[in-house]
Amino acid sequence: MWLALGLVCVVLLVLLLKYAIGSSGPNPFQFDSREPLKPMVLEKKEKNKVLKQGFLASKVPENLDAIVVGSGVGGLAIAVLLAKVGKKVLVLEQHDRAGGCCHTFSKKGFEFDIGIHYIGDLLENEPLRCISDQLTNGQLQWAPLDNPFDKVVLGPPENRRIYHMYYGRERFTQELKKCFPGEEKAIDEFVGLVKKCAESVWMMAALKLIPTPVAKFLVYTGLLNRLSYFFRYGSCSLAEVVNGLTQNKDLRAVLCYLFATYGKAPKEASLSMHSLLFCHYIPGAWYPKGGASEIAYHMIPIIEKAGGAVLVRAPVNRILLNDAKEAIGVSVMKGYEEVHLHAPIVISDAGILNTYQKLLPKEVQTKPAIQKQLSMVKHGVGGLSIFVGLNGTKEELGLEAKNYWIYAENNLDELMEDYAKKDREEAMISIPTVYLASPSAKDPTWEQRKPGKSTLSMVSFAPYSWFEEWKDDRVSSRSADYKELKEKLINTVMEWVYQLFPKTKDRIEYMDAGTPITNQHYIASPKGEIYGADHGFHRFTPEYCISVKPQTPIKNLYLTGQDLFTCGYAGALAGAMVCGSAILNRNLDKDIAALCEKLKQADKKAQ
Repeated sequence: MWLALGLVCVVLLVLLLKYAIGSSGPNPFQFDSREPLKPMVLEKKEKNKVLKQGFLASKVPENLDAIVVGSGVGGLAIAVLLAKVGKKVLVLEQHDRAGGCCHTFSKKGFEFDIGIHYIGDLLENEPLRCISDQLTNGQLQWAPLDNPFDKVVLGPPENRRIYHMYYGRERFTQELKKCFPGEEKAIDEFVGLVKKCAESVWMMAALKLIPTPVAKFLVYTGLLNRLSYFFRYGSCSLAEVVNGLTQNKDLRAVLCYLFATYGKAPKEASLSMHSLLFCHYIPGAWYPKGGASEIAYHMIPIIEKAGGAVLVRAPVNRILLNDAKEAIGVSVMKGYEEVHLHAPIVISDAGILNTYQKLLPKEVQTKPAIQKQLSMVKHGVGGLSIFVGLNGTKEELGLEAKNYWIYAENNLDELMEDYAKKDREEAMISIPTVYLASPSAKDPTWEQRKPGKSTLSMVSFAPYSWFEEWKDDRVSSRSADYKELKEKLINTVMEWVYQLFPKTKDRIEYMDAGTPITNQHYIASPKGEIYGADHGFHRFTPEYCISVKPQTPIKNLYLTGQDLFTCGYAGALAGAMVCGSAILNRNLDKDIAALCEKLKQADKKAQ
C-alpha cells in the first residue's frame, strides 16, 4: 500500500513540476517587446480609426487561426498572446467600439470611462506591469494616484469618520495602526493572513491547467489545503475572519471596505477573493494615462500586425458546430443576415453564461458537463453608474487623484441586507454605499485634452429586476418612469458628492446614470453585471476551479477573461494567461516571471 501511495505522489510531483516548468509550445514572452514611447495620440478621430472599425465580411482576414468573441481585456489579451506567436486572430465586438469595460464614451464635450477606475500592483518589472507592457509593446503608460489613494468614509455627515488608506506595504499598516491604537495585533494578523492567501493564488491557475485526475487527487487527499492558503480560506467568510480579530466596528468596516469592488457583503464574501484585492492595491494604485481606451488602442495594432483584425458592430449570435459538435467558427448578424466565419479555434470573452446559454444550441447546452458548470455559476450583482461633467479644473473644484468609498455606517452587512429588502423606490433614495472618484483628476493628459473641464464617476449596485420592465425599450427613448427612477438615483448619490466636494454644486454641465439594463445593452452582460459571474464562496472552491477551465466541453471552444479567473483588469488578464497557457501548451505565468527576472537583472547592470 505504501509503495502504491509513494508512486502516486511521485506521479503527482512530476505533473506539478511539469506545470511549474512549462512546456514546449511557442512563448509569446520570449523577448521584451517594449518599443520606445511614441507620441500619445490625443485626437479622438485618430483613435477611433483603430477602436471603431466596423464589421464587413470583406474585412475578415483569410485563413484565420482563431476567432475571439468579445473585445474586453480578456478577449484582446488572448488575441495579442496568440498574435505574438504568429497566429492570425479575428476579434468580434457587438458594441460600436472595442474595449468592453475598458471603452470610453463622450457626451457634451466630456469623456467618461465606464469600467477602469484604478489598477493596483503595477510596480516596474513585476508580473502585472510586465504583462501590460508586453501586451501593448510598452506604449500603455500609467500615472500613480495620490497617497493616500483611498479614503473610507463612514457614517452620516453629523458623525462622519474618514480613514486614509496609504499604499506601500509598511506604510499601509503603520498608518492604519495610527488610526486604531490598541488594534495593532488585529491589523498585523489580518494583513499577514491575506498576504498568505494572495500569494498562493497560483494554485487556482494550476487546478485549471493540470490534468483533472491530478487536480481531484489534490482535493480529495486534503493536500490542496495544505499547499494553498487560498483554497483553505476560499469558503471562509470575510466577516467571520475580521469579526474574530477585532470588536472595533470601524476597523472591521475599514478592513472590509473593498468588498464593494466585487459586490458581495462581508458575510457573503470569500476571504480569499478579498485577499487578492487587498494585496493588489497595497503596492500602489495607478490610472492609465489618456484614459481606459488606451488599453485597447495599443493592443489592437499588435493583433493587426500578425494579420488579424478587431471589428465592431459584429454581434455573434451563435457558435458554429460541425456534425461531431466541435466548434468550427461563429455566425455574425449583419442586418437580418447571418455571416458565417470559420476558424479552428473559437475563444469566448462573452462570459460563461452568455457562451453556454446564448451562443450554443439548446441540444448542446443539455450536455451533462455544461450543465454541471452552469449549476456552479450565478449571475453577478447589477451595476449602477453615474457620470458627471463639471465646468472647472480639478484645482478649482477641489478634486484629487484618489478614491472615496462611502458607507452610510460601519455595519456593512446590515446596510446591504436592508438595502436588498427595500422596494425599488425606497431603495433608490437610501443607497448605502457609493464609490466616488474623479477620472479627470487622475489623468495627467486630461487638461491638455479637455481644458477647463472635469469629471466625476460614481458606482454602486442594484438588482437587475428593478429595471427589467424597460429592458426592451430603445436605449435613447425609455419611458418617463425609467427616467424618473434614474433621477432619484442621481439625486441620492449627488448628496454624498456635495457633502464631500461642495465646490461642484453649481458647476454641473452634464449628468446621467447607467443602470443594469444599460450595461446589458452596451457590454452584453446578461443581468447588468459589471464584474461578470457572481464572486461568492462557490467561485473559490476547488470543485469550481477544476470544472471551469479554459477548455470547454465543446472541442475547440475556449473561455477567457474574468469569468475564468476573477473580476477586474488583473482578473481578466489572468484569465487570458490561463487560456493562452492551455492553447499554447505552456505555462505563461512561468514565462512572464522569467522575463520579469531578466528585466530586473538588466536594470541592475545598467545602474
